Amino acid sequence: MAAAAVLAACCAAAGCTAATPMGAAPVRSVSGRGPITFATGKLGSGYLPGLVAQWNAAHPRQRVTVIYLPADADEQHAQLVENLQARSDVYDVMNLDVIWTAEFASNGWISPVSPRLAPLSQFLRPAVATATYEGRLWAVPFTSNAGLLYYRKDLVPTPPRTWAQLARDAETIAPRHHMAGYAGQFAAYEGLTVNFAEAVQSAGGSILSRSGSRATLTSSQARRALSFLVSGFAQGWIPRAALGWDEEASRRAFEAGRLLFLRNWPYVYADAAAPGPGNKVAGKFGVTTLPGPDGPGSSSLGGGNLAVSAFSQHPATALAFIRFLTSLPSERRVLTGTSLPPVWTRLYSEPALVRRFPYLPVLKRAILAAQPRPEIASYNQLSLAISSAVRRALAQQVSVTRTLTSLNSQLNQILRKS
Repeated sequence: MAAAAVLAACCAAAGCTAATPMGAAPVRSVSGRGPITFATGKLGSGYLPGLVAQWNAAHPRQRVTVIYLPADADEQHAQLVENLQARSDVYDVMNLDVIWTAEFASNGWISPVSPRLAPLSQFLRPAVATATYEGRLWAVPFTSNAGLLYYRKDLVPTPPRTWAQLARDAETIAPRHHMAGYAGQFAAYEGLTVNFAEAVQSAGGSILSRSGSRATLTSSQARRALSFLVSGFAQGWIPRAALGWDEEASRRAFEAGRLLFLRNWPYVYADAAAPGPGNKVAGKFGVTTLPGPDGPGSSSLGGGNLAVSAFSQHPATALAFIRFLTSLPSERRVLTGTSLPPVWTRLYSEPALVRRFPYLPVLKRAILAAQPRPEIASYNQLSLAISSAVRRALAQQVSVTRTLTSLNSQLNQILRKS
């Protein structure tokens, strides 16, 4: 389908209105084509210079300029929202965390996308779901993601499948090698919300009801999940230092040989597998799915979706660039360049790729079993409340029961106001 036809469909749905930061409507080119910007986080963007150079060489009048956003997801969100609330046209294409779809769509900051822009039937089903809000497609899936358990295969003969096995190995094997047992991302930010959500859903619980209308954290499953994490800190097999760790800090600790187990995203694999100064785990680690109380657990679904700003002056070029970035050759290049999980299902079983990235079959299972975080417009506020409350519980400042009761009430207040 021609870009112009896709643009027409999107414009009909969105009204094709745009404005500058000062509120005056800009003059769009008749074709909707011209130079554009691409806003994305810098972490894991090693694939980008080559792909942008390829695009720019083929489209000299529709050049792409990359705007790198802060590494921290919360800071990315704040910067994007600040500009979009001002109806700024500084961003054309945005690489949005999958948790932002509902918020950006409901506020009119992104334009709906024709499902014909990409071969969605060949994409991972959960990835497509993250780009959909209220029955409409608002972005094109670009990368998917699921949390994995990294472990020292030279020290752990069989990777743990349950929380009890994880705790036992973390308590008994790790001290013998002068290392800590387990860590995830436990600083008070989105990463902690993810780790908490994974524990709750692995225990069979949920943060919100299926309709998203009420909080469900007073369940026995939620209590079991938070108690497991709290006990890890209390018993010492999760190091207290992890209360300040994000993805990168925990990755560095694992690569330095200070952790037996690490919960993190797939991008860590390429870094940990590359020999170099300070890397003590290259060739010594394996990857498996997250454990749960009684068997394999469930990850939070991660990844990025590519959306067109509702205020873009060149939406036809923006859509064409999205089609280029999400094409099969580009997705293969993103995987081989940075280990970011693709959304094309077939790439997880290509023999050459599996030889290079042995974890791909495990990652596919993890993604298909993963669950999305709450799909609500007020998600960012919800996440801040969760990470703040759970952080205090992990630091043993507030009891598990009191934390969950108070947090449940707080989330219900947020839902009523949204």
